[in-house]
Amino acid sequence: MSELRADGTGAGESLILALETSCDDTCAAVVDAQGRICANVISSQQVHERFGGVVPEIASRHHLQLVSW
Repeated sequence: MSELRADGTGAGESLILALETSCDDTCAAVVDAQGRICANVISSQQVHERFGGVVPEIASRHHLQLVSW
């Protein structure tokens, strides 16, 4: 009998961490070997609304704050 983690994946099963950034979004997900999404999170930058569009410098700095090693 194989060991299961709290998220339902097997103890020896590979997991993939996926990171995606677009103009004003930063997203992360953990996917198992069968392609099932174990966890995901999306952060949208609302700061651009007051400018009527995305400001590249603000977006870039915000991505750096959200995705740091």
